[in-house]
Amino acid sequence: MSDNDVNPRRKTALMLTGGGARAAYQVGVLKAIAQQYPRSSKLPFQIICGTSAGAINGTALACYASCFHLGVKKVEWIWRNFHTNQVYYSDYLRVFRQIMRGMFSAFQADYANKTAISLLDNKPLRQLLTKVLDLKRIDRNIVGGYLSSVSVTASCYSSGDSITFFQSDNATEWRRAKRCGQRTLLGVHHLMASAAIPLVFPSVRIHQQYFGDGSVNQLAPLSAPIHLGADKIMIIGLADPRKNELSQRMLHHPDLASIAGHLLDTVFADTLNSDLERMQRVNNTIALMQKHNVASDLKPIQSLLINPSQNLAQLASEHFLQLPMPVRTLLRLTGIRQHSDSSLASYLLFEQQYTRRLIQLGYEDGCNQMETIMQFLAE
Repeated sequence: MSDNDVNPRRKTALMLTGGGARAAYQVGVLKAIAQQYPRSSKLPFQIICGTSAGAINGTALACYASCFHLGVKKVEWIWRNFHTNQVYYSDYLRVFRQIMRGMFSAFQADYANKTAISLLDNKPLRQLLTKVLDLKRIDRNIVGGYLSSVSVTASCYSSGDSITFFQSDNATEWRRAKRCGQRTLLGVHHLMASAAIPLVFPSVRIHQQYFGDGSVNQLAPLSAPIHLGADKIMIIGLADPRKNELSQRMLHHPDLASIAGHLLDTVFADTLNSDLERMQRVNNTIALMQKHNVASDLKPIQSLLINPSQNLAQLASEHFLQLPMPVRTLLRLTGIRQHSDSSLASYLLFEQQYTRRLIQLGYEDGCNQMETIMQFLAE
């Protein structure tokens, strides 16, 4: 048995959560980290796990695992020059045609071959990903030793399970209650499935099953990096800072817009916090067992969570008028205006002034926490 078998190198995972347009914030944090490494340095993360928009960022980064700086620069260029029509159709004709299509489908027979129902049509996103991502590079980076594993999580509408599709050098498939890992070659269809926000974007068919946003039914977000062999997990989240109790008091019943935003916030953020608390309890149990010399197959997992220091919904309201008029009209029909108490617009605002603001915020937050980040990433 070699020394490497006795004392294998600790693996660090990067976990990127979902959040639609908010994911531009993650690019800013990664940009700050990349500046701490030589320009020819490889990715400092051996495992990359992503969900929804985070899966797209993570997979794009994995394509350039041999050069961290280049990967971040490529992803940043896309986000800095984003327009809504690169993600979903935003002209009057196709926006309202999509709505009418959904209304008429309700009258079709159950045996009819129905089209996917959604508020918006995100075919432009598929075209963009097909154009800018060379996913064959992932396998080459794994073979070259620049990367160990990459995963994309989606929610299966057929079974209700959270499915993690992954490429890896040696990780094996797993199955637990309501979640499993499936080894595969990642494709654009996996990314589209993971980013299919319920009701907003259409579901995606993969192997006779239908999938939606990976944040839905994701009861254990940390499961993927742990099963792929991570000893340390750095998480770049997209949750708004907690409101104080005074600002949480509501003077009237929440409207439809507020409820929709609340549901998205819950889907994208709350399960992660619960899973982090559960992992910390397990770490405490392991430490207690070690103190009393009790043997165990469990291993402690370190984690570092970075979340925005500012309210992204508030930032989105400042840039709300940059949304195309048809999209603003559609949002107004659901009760969402520029200063509505809803975070829904912050997930759909794929406009460069907003995304650039998020990148800058992520960069500043990363720089402010750089000492903690670099200490965490140190071997």
